[in-house]
Amino acid sequence: MPSQSEQGETFRQLHRKSQPLVVPNAYDAGTARLLAGLGFEALATTSSGLAFSLGRSDGVNAVSRDETIANARSICAASALPVTADLERCFSEQPEGIAETIRLAAEAGLVGGSIEDATGDPAAPIYDLSRAVERVHAAVEAARALPFAFTLTARAENFLHGRADLDDTLRRLQAFERAGADVLYAPLVPSDAIGLVVSSLTRPVNVLVSSGNADLTYDELAALGVARISIGGALARVALSAVTRAAQEIRTSGTFSYGKGLKPFPF
Repeated sequence: MPSQSEQGETFRQLHRKSQPLVVPNAYDAGTARLLAGLGFEALATTSSGLAFSLGRSDGVNAVSRDETIANARSICAASALPVTADLERCFSEQPEGIAETIRLAAEAGLVGGSIEDATGDPAAPIYDLSRAVERVHAAVEAARALPFAFTLTARAENFLHGRADLDDTLRRLQAFERAGADVLYAPLVPSDAIGLVVSSLTRPVNVLVSSGNADLTYDELAALGVARISIGGALARVALSAVTRAAQEIRTSGTFSYGKGLKPFPF
């Protein structure tokens, strides 16, 4: 098992390759081991995948920091790959709490994590820009105080919360870059705006590939200059969709054809 310092440096260097890094999002130790066995170079956690596995909604502060860190710890322990975590809003309104989340993430074995500008409050879903920048700065300071390379991702959540304001999203990403974030990320930014996002920034950009842009290919994203590709809770949704189809077959027809051709679990 490589040391955390070695994992941290490896993860940072993976963002500097000529081709994008794909970080599939594991939602538990089992999926982490499966993905590591398939040859991926790094992993991410997923707040939505974790929430779904607990029977809760994502993005509404329904999963605690302790639960998130415990899930990340089990994923880190499941393989030798570097892991970055979806830390949502870092579970705090205050800089001290944000810094504590980054420290706890590091203690869990993570070598990367994110902070977003979403509040978790449906009535006011996005922090104002100055507050969002202050929060990113607090996370950056905490990450830089660690004794190894911790890659901090700053997320601009406008499009994820129905605020289709590309200009504001770009302003936020640029401000987060100036605040010291290592990677910039705007979930669900339109496909035709990805190139503009990349060209507007000097640091690596992560793109989420989900149901809305699943027609994008790795080569197309590489040509746009994307540094990292993630898939959010997609694998969790794939698994839950398979469970739903199988259970519906049992419930409605009394047959079990879903079981044909199932492969044994790989460990």
